[in-house]
Amino acid sequence: MVHRVGPGSQPLAEADQQLDYMTMPATMATYHQPAIPEPEEAGDIQPALALLQQVQQALAGFATGGNAAFSLADLNHDSRELINQILGVGEVSISVDGEAPMQIQESVMAGLWRVQQLGAEGRVVWDGVEVGAVPECVYQLAFAGARRQLDTQTPQLAVAVMNAPSLLVELAERMALGPAADGAAYVLNLTLLPLNDADLYCLGEHLGVGPVTILSRGYGNCRIGSTACRDVWWIKYFNSEDVLILNTIEVVAVPEVARAAPEDIEDSAHRLAEILEIYQ
Repeated sequence: MVHRVGPGSQPLAEADQQLDYMTMPATMATYHQPAIPEPEEAGDIQPALALLQQVQQALAGFATGGNAAFSLADLNHDSRELINQILGVGEVSISVDGEAPMQIQESVMAGLWRVQQLGAEGRVVWDGVEVGAVPECVYQLAFAGARRQLDTQTPQLAVAVMNAPSLLVELAERMALGPAADGAAYVLNLTLLPLNDADLYCLGEHLGVGPVTILSRGYGNCRIGSTACRDVWWIKYFNSEDVLILNTIEVVAVPEVARAAPEDIEDSAHRLAEILEIYQ
């Protein structure tokens, strides 16, 4: 914790002492209906409207139908412009490294994602939208080549390492069980544990780095990274001043903070329906 020094160099008298509270995020992202063109000014948007009707139905039926993806390849210029305006930029962005990198941005409607697959020299080879708690490629690629077992051997530890070895054993045992059947995460709250820099470095060396990076900006910033060990994620929460306030490791298929909640996807179905009514 950082202690700020106020005016003067002498300590306050006991009666004048003040508490120095940690600064928390000052704003929280909320839904704002995107700015969209009037029907008479939008141009040839019938292809976009037809596709968005399918997207709206997928949002409304997500609870039973699951994820659904829609290509934008055949849309004309006016249609793509309308979809870009309706989608906007939401709270969560995702990048997936690898031979076929993916760039993903949640729209202003939770559970509706813009997904782009990149080819040589960063050229977009697939461009579309997907309905889901998180795009299917995140589930498929986050741990595609990950280790199924965590090496807990620590033969050459730095002198300063204290508690990392016991945490590695705990994580290895949890990995062997796999994610919980109900989807709940197994969480190690590193912030509350007596860990020094050497411990954290040791954990990082053993867990490795995976291909998926997620940034969630709903309340402050949450930075999520897959590791090289199956179903293990490293999650860091920062306040609005970019100060680390919570540091965790989770064993879960995809962390809850990165997933759109079912009720939010249901709300998105209603919001998209309201937008489409403007163009009826």
